[in-house]
Amino acid sequence: MWMCLGLLAALFLGLHNLCKKHAVQGNEAFPVLLGTITSGFLILLPFYVGSFFFEATLQKLQLYITDIPWKIHGYILIKSAIMAASWVLAYQALKHLPITIVTPIRSAGPFFTFIGAITIYQEKPNPWQWVGFFLIIFSVLLYSRIGKKEGIHFAKNKWIFAIIGATFLGASSGLYDKFLIQGLDLNPPTLQFWFCFYTILILLVILSITWFPYSEKRKAFKWRWSIPFVGVLLVAADYFYFKALQDPEALIMLLSAIKRSQILIAVVVGGLVFKEQNKRKKLIPLVGIMCGVFLILYS
Repeated sequence: MWMCLGLLAALFLGLHNLCKKHAVQGNEAFPVLLGTITSGFLILLPFYVGSFFFEATLQKLQLYITDIPWKIHGYILIKSAIMAASWVLAYQALKHLPITIVTPIRSAGPFFTFIGAITIYQEKPNPWQWVGFFLIIFSVLLYSRIGKKEGIHFAKNKWIFAIIGATFLGASSGLYDKFLIQGLDLNPPTLQFWFCFYTILILLVILSITWFPYSEKRKAFKWRWSIPFVGVLLVAADYFYFKALQDPEALIMLLSAIKRSQILIAVVVGGLVFKEQNKRKKLIPLVGIMCGVFLILYS
């Protein structure tokens, strides 16, 4: 069941990435990010209010938001800071790079999660899982060669380093999620609600320095229908992902790899929608990444 929930999370993440590319293309990245997180928060707000009046009903629906001590709030604030930094880097990179380059690099996230799962949680992969993870990394390296044909030199492009940094921070957050869900016994709606709340506060601080004081930047921002959809799809993806993590048998390194199947939507559909270059050549490393995910799932 936790693997099926992971695949559902991947589906919503793939759609989320398409909407995100549409939202940030030729737009101001930071206010877009604030709009998406605020949209997700507004989806969760009725469940927070309802938890005071319809406790039994929401508990039955597994949407109840529990009271938590201040110490737990501190742990969630740390997650918000990690993900806010990851998203700031990722949104800026996505604004300047093709989605068919950004998404596969993000697909290297399972490798970082893999290392952390072994060293921190003592998860033990078998030989085929080793092969699967290194196949994913090799396939991502192939994308770097294709990227040069689009004028994107990986060693000289600062946005490539931005998306790599975002990927590392995202993988760190994934490892931290296992601690929050299994170690602190947080239920998904509670974690999602307070995570969105603290992330909004962090983003407001960032925007008060980088965006609000500059009228030309405010005028450059364009509201698009895709902005709230990004937030809604992310809430759905995180819900299924956190539900999967609640299973004590769930392995974070495998869940992280399962989520990478979202690239099928991003590369195939996104390449067609945004008319990006070298779509056929990008299918070769795409197949490599999918084979890596397959080996991890069925080894």
